[in-house]
Amino acid sequence: MSVDGAQLWTLNQRLLGVVMDACTGELAELGLETKEFFVLAEVEASPYPAEIATALLLPKASVTVYVRNLVAKGFIRREIDDADLRRHRLVLTAEGTEARDRALAALAAEYDRRLARITPRDRAELQRILQEMLSPA
Repeated sequence: MSVDGAQLWTLNQRLLGVVMDACTGELAELGLETKEFFVLAEVEASPYPAEIATALLLPKASVTVYVRNLVAKGFIRREIDDADLRRHRLVLTAEGTEARDRALAALAAEYDRRLARITPRDRAELQRILQEMLSPA
C-alpha cells in the first residue's frame, strides 16, 4: 500500500484544525484569537517579533498586529534589550503566562480526547514516529 505524503500532510493539518476549532471558545474566554495564541505561546522561545514571524511562518506585518494586540491586552510587554539598546524584546506578563498555560491546557485536553480513540500502543508509536520525523537527518 502506497502512502501519499501530501495526503498525510493534509490529514495532519485537518486534525490540528479540528483541535483548534474545538478550543476557540476557550481561547475567546481568555481574550485570545487563535493566531494571537500562537504568538503568545512562542514569545519565550523567540522573544523578538522577527523571530516569531520566522518560527510561525507568519508575515512580519501580521506579527506586529498580534504583538500590538497582546500588549494592549496586558499579556506581553516590550522591554529594551540590554544587549542591543536599539532592539525591543518581548516578555510574557503574569497574565500572559496564565493565559498561555490555560490555552495550552485546553488544547492538550482536546488533543487527549482525540488520542483516547487510539490504543496506548498506537499513541506510543505515534510519538516515536513524530520524534523521528522531527530529528535532524
